[in-house]
Amino acid sequence: MKRILITSAIPYINGIKHLGNLVGSQLPADLFARYHRARGNEVLFLCATDEHGTPAELAATKAGKPVAEYCANMHEVQAKIAQGFRLSFDHFGRSSSHQNKELTQHFAGRLAEQGLISEVDEQQVYSHTDGRFLPDRYIEGTCPNCSYDKARGDQCENCTKQLDPTDLINPRSAVSGSTDLEVRNTRHLYLRQSSLRDTLNDWISKKTDWPILTTSIAKKWLNDGEGLQDRGITRDLDWGVPVRKGDAAWPGMESKVFYVWFDAPIEYIACAREWVDAGKGTDWERWWRTDKGADDVSYYQFMGKDNVPFHTLSFPATILGSGEPWKLVDYIKSFNYLNYDGGQFSTSQGRGIFMDQALEILPSDYWRWWLLSHAPETSDSEFTWVNFQADVNKDLADVLGNFVSRVTKFCRSKFGETVPSGGSYGTREQALIADLQTRVQAYQTHMEALDVRKSAAELRAIWALGNEYLQAAEPWAVFKTNPEAAAAIVRLSLNLIALYGQLSAPFIPDAADAMRDAMGLPDLQWPESVVTALERCHAGDAFTVPENLFAKITDEQREEWSDRFSGIRS
Repeated sequence: MKRILITSAIPYINGIKHLGNLVGSQLPADLFARYHRARGNEVLFLCATDEHGTPAELAATKAGKPVAEYCANMHEVQAKIAQGFRLSFDHFGRSSSHQNKELTQHFAGRLAEQGLISEVDEQQVYSHTDGRFLPDRYIEGTCPNCSYDKARGDQCENCTKQLDPTDLINPRSAVSGSTDLEVRNTRHLYLRQSSLRDTLNDWISKKTDWPILTTSIAKKWLNDGEGLQDRGITRDLDWGVPVRKGDAAWPGMESKVFYVWFDAPIEYIACAREWVDAGKGTDWERWWRTDKGADDVSYYQFMGKDNVPFHTLSFPATILGSGEPWKLVDYIKSFNYLNYDGGQFSTSQGRGIFMDQALEILPSDYWRWWLLSHAPETSDSEFTWVNFQADVNKDLADVLGNFVSRVTKFCRSKFGETVPSGGSYGTREQALIADLQTRVQAYQTHMEALDVRKSAAELRAIWALGNEYLQAAEPWAVFKTNPEAAAAIVRLSLNLIALYGQLSAPFIPDAADAMRDAMGLPDLQWPESVVTALERCHAGDAFTVPENLFAKITDEQREEWSDRFSGIRS
């Protein structure tokens, strides 16, 4: 049994996330977690809300709530939506937890002891209108690299270039919109990442199995210009983890908090502590410390490409720089962007389909299937309502749903609601079993390799084999002259439904449960052998005809939704 640690990039607390966020981290992470649980492996799947920094303060101000109250409310909202999408987190934590506060301050103290923290006087933007310094995301302007006019003061979401607020062209306050800004002196702590450049470069160079997207971004940040730069890890904010060296005060830093991108990745570790403290698990250190048993853990991270620099450089610099035996990530699965109807999904601009809205109009399996089967792995992908309707109707309704409906209804009409006995399998059935075994092995290979789209394509092909077999075997015609032979065809087809339930569970868990329930199975064990799997439903076993697994999306629905989501969400 393998031990698999999985973390998804933690979503900002500043509102409900859109489908691009979902497919770029949480959803493929859930797919992988469900797959490995089904294979009998020990899995710890962690995620949390990212609650510090400018996004939280700005969103709370807009909502007219104290920031702590706003974050608590939005955590509940995001947790409920995650459940709606059947995201199977072992724990969904909060970066504002006391566990994360303690760990963040601990890491800062360790880094200081290792000589990896420096105090730097820097120039920072001060807003006269707002009466305060404006850290990174409080400032918007034009990116000097790609000319995107809504770049933030820490990073341009369009080209992913790391920025400082003073780099922006025509900067303005994100709070008031004021351009009455002044650059003033302020002192901050910096993580001396540059001194770890060779260590990080050696570590990344050994990750030859990582996606090209991940390593190319990491190496670009390591080698562009002057190479890896030291990074500020404190901010002039009220909301965040107070700056301390472990349990000790940090003179001169009393009014500052740690930068959100310093404390947010540490929440991955803190989340495991929260999991234990919530009574859901025991011994979090065996997952995170190599001196406590984490040597045999395989650690996978999932994220969008804009998060790659912090996970390949800044967070590993924190871990390595601490000098303590913490578990480093083994594999980073990164994704490009999912675009929406010719433009970008955007939480800050309210553009696209958001997770709560998606669940209002269709069950989660529709979205899970389409998003995963179109995951933006090698390039950006595009959501359009026309493609969504066509793919869902074909794959889920015509291929999978139609097969389940035809088989169960035909059996009920000719043999009743029990698996029929009689007949034997011939060359056609043996050929089908051989094809299935090959396909299932390929499916497993793609899942192990984290090739999401290839996995979906293989699963779709497995579903299609059932329809092809049914069309060729024609049990409705055979029944007229040889009921026993028709019974054998139907019995195998009913077992195919059970097999589909087992294989489909990581992608479409609700439909998989419906297939399992219809066939009267207590669980969805992974089929280690197709031959054995196709014998789970025995002659005489009862089954039920399930409700239509997937209703087709009509042209009227598509047009209505296209119009509804064509504008900007307020």
